[in-house]
Amino acid sequence: MSTDLLKRVTPNLRGKKKQYAVASGLAALLVLLFLARKHEADAIREETLANAIPTVSITSAKPGAPNETITLPGNVEAWFQAPIYAQVSGYVKMWYKDYGAQVKKGDVLAEINTPTLDAQYSQAKAGLEAERAKYNLAVVTADRWTALRKSHAVSEQEITVQDANMKAEKAQLEAAEHNVNNFAAQLQFKTIVAPYDGVVTARNINVGDYINKDGNISDKDAVTNLFSVADIHKLRLFISIPEAFAHILKPGLKAEVTVPQFPKKHFTANFLTVANGFDPTTRTAITEFTIDNEDRTLWPGSYAAVKLTVPLDENTLTIPSSALVFEENGAEVAVVETDAKVHFKPIRVNRILDGAMEVASGVTREDKIINNPSASLLEGDKVRVVTSAPGYEIDPKDLN
Repeated sequence: MSTDLLKRVTPNLRGKKKQYAVASGLAALLVLLFLARKHEADAIREETLANAIPTVSITSAKPGAPNETITLPGNVEAWFQAPIYAQVSGYVKMWYKDYGAQVKKGDVLAEINTPTLDAQYSQAKAGLEAERAKYNLAVVTADRWTALRKSHAVSEQEITVQDANMKAEKAQLEAAEHNVNNFAAQLQFKTIVAPYDGVVTARNINVGDYINKDGNISDKDAVTNLFSVADIHKLRLFISIPEAFAHILKPGLKAEVTVPQFPKKHFTANFLTVANGFDPTTRTAITEFTIDNEDRTLWPGSYAAVKLTVPLDENTLTIPSSALVFEENGAEVAVVETDAKVHFKPIRVNRILDGAMEVASGVTREDKIINNPSASLLEGDKVRVVTSAPGYEIDPKDLN
């Protein structure tokens, strides 16, 4: 009986074991599926969170160029420029030097006929002779009256009168001599001469023109110069220096000059002096340079483009213009801190350059500055840094 019972029980046990194994396998499969799904969900969640963090590209502040070149307009003028006016009235007898003529000091430029002045001079000389005759007569008369004093033939009063008359005639003679000398001096101005070595830059007369020292035929209220003579062995260059660059003006400063007449030729100008005062309207100071011009290449009156090399502050940094953020309190930049969070730093901008900003303070070379920050970025936001595109950075050397 026991054997029969064992035979009946054994198949049942085997069936239960088989069912248990199947159930265990299903449970394990379900656990694996659950874990896989959970891992996938966690990965998706992590990816979603990662994608939610904004990405930024960063740049850094770089040292500015050591020098800056500025170009300013200038005016070229002669070393000396003399407008020559008439000192006497008359008619142009002949002119001898035309435009562009090279002259030496004392060279005759023109001659003037002065009939009125010549007549006045002749009259003055005749008056001088008359006064000399009167004076001689007064001297003889005074001597005679003095000789009669010993014989008491004349009174002392009469002698004194004759002596005074002689002295009066002497004074009249001296006045007549000065009058003659005055007209003789004026006659010297009939010949117009060059005041110094140079070049004739203007001639405003022709033969036969009437010249009036107080004006001319066409405009009686104006005084017209006959010639202009310029000394151009050296030239003066005048420029207006802005207030921001006035500190560079000192002995030894040189400038590179070009003029429209010779666009491909460069001239060197040397600093001479500065006005030591700013024009309140333009905030500029008149500055004078000199240009050697022994070969007479440059002409006075030229417009000039003047290039000056200005040393910059070595502590000045530059950042791309795209990194700048404008807020209510002024200009700022967004930087990435060590914890990958955004921090806005106020800066002070010196100048706006081509594609960049010159920063006086507020950033350091070590700052990780966000380039082209989004308007949605806020203080303390977490960000993810990505590599900038090649060629995005600006070399400060290229800003000049």
